[in-house]
Amino acid sequence: MPSFAVPASLARSCLMRASDALATQIATYAIPLLILVTTGSTALTGIAFLLEWLPRLVAFTLGGPLVDRFRADRVFRTAALSRTLLCAVAAAALALLPASGTAATVVVMTVGAAGGLLSQASFVAVETLGAHASRRAGSGAHRVQSVQIGIDQSALLAGPLLGGLLLAVGLTLMLTVVAALSATAAASTTAVPTAPAGTTATGARAIAGSLRTGWHTVRGIPALAWLVTGLVASNLALAVTQASAPITVMTNYGHSSIAVGAVWSAAGLVAVAAVAACRRAIDRFGLWPIGAVGATTACAACLATALAPNLGVYAVTIGVLMAGEGALTVVLRTLRAHLIPAAVFGSTLSVTIVLVVVPMPVAGALVAVLPAGALPDLLVACAVLQAAAMALAFRGLWHHRASYTPSPTAASHPTPAAADAPRVA
Repeated sequence: MPSFAVPASLARSCLMRASDALATQIATYAIPLLILVTTGSTALTGIAFLLEWLPRLVAFTLGGPLVDRFRADRVFRTAALSRTLLCAVAAAALALLPASGTAATVVVMTVGAAGGLLSQASFVAVETLGAHASRRAGSGAHRVQSVQIGIDQSALLAGPLLGGLLLAVGLTLMLTVVAALSATAAASTTAVPTAPAGTTATGARAIAGSLRTGWHTVRGIPALAWLVTGLVASNLALAVTQASAPITVMTNYGHSSIAVGAVWSAAGLVAVAAVAACRRAIDRFGLWPIGAVGATTACAACLATALAPNLGVYAVTIGVLMAGEGALTVVLRTLRAHLIPAAVFGSTLSVTIVLVVVPMPVAGALVAVLPAGALPDLLVACAVLQAAAMALAFRGLWHHRASYTPSPTAASHPTPAAADAPRVA
């Protein structure tokens, strides 16, 4: 695995992001998998994925205004501590309940829904902190993003496999580990170095006004609007792939639950390598060409995943898919940090994330209502839609490239903070 070297001053923030991301990945992949193992129902597996993502839309809606008003570090710490308490209580309850049955299923789905809300509230906060670091880095913003995404992809590497192994021991242990990671994230929260913009409005008016500001910002920046368009289609394809993975591996291919985690962990390793290589590639070729290559790779791999005849081919296509998504994510998050004004970043981030996360519960609903044999056809349709949307999005990004391409002067004279930016070794 490539190493991501960071200055000592940023080590605390990396620990914060890593522990939070790992807790999120373990829960996200383990809960639908647990439902499939204990109930054998593909419909309930899709519903579990749906219930994990629906509350996240609420978190994204509220998270940005809360970050703008109360500071990102406070929102993050509160969300992490709340998830610690939630998982600890659920672990104690499940220790007293039968291993399978209606009561245990209800507890697990409740943890999935409430935990999803809290994890995404913390995600908005940690992304706001990351965007601040990117702005300080100037022309080296993509290096900051590559380290942050490298942390996220490393969690994607370890989370599914660790979740599968913990489930093999017991659900109570899995929830205890998630609670411990959330507590670590809360304890290592770094303070925002500058004061928030704030607002004097309160309650629903503050939230509604903040979201209106974010919506107007998205509409007023054409490159940002095209960016969101591409992400919506890309997330739909990725979400359908994720939601259907337990069914595909266990029902269609006949392998165990551990194989599901192994496939995604191997894909995470490939994605980490892709993110590490992306930093130097962007230095040499620029954001747009690397983004276009990543989008093409992801679209082709999604189509190949739908047609995979066995687990070996499926694992390879998932790895290629995550490599393309990793490179694409570096580019798109770097563009987002450049395009969204700092004063309204939290509000605009909430709006953009709500738009791009809507496909997640949609994917869960589609997987719930379709039989297992129809999932490959669904993936083919998503791959075609993704390719068309990405072609239009990158055409728009090229047309408006002046809005996010640093000037030669800025590139040759980065801000002093750029010297402290994380770098990929």
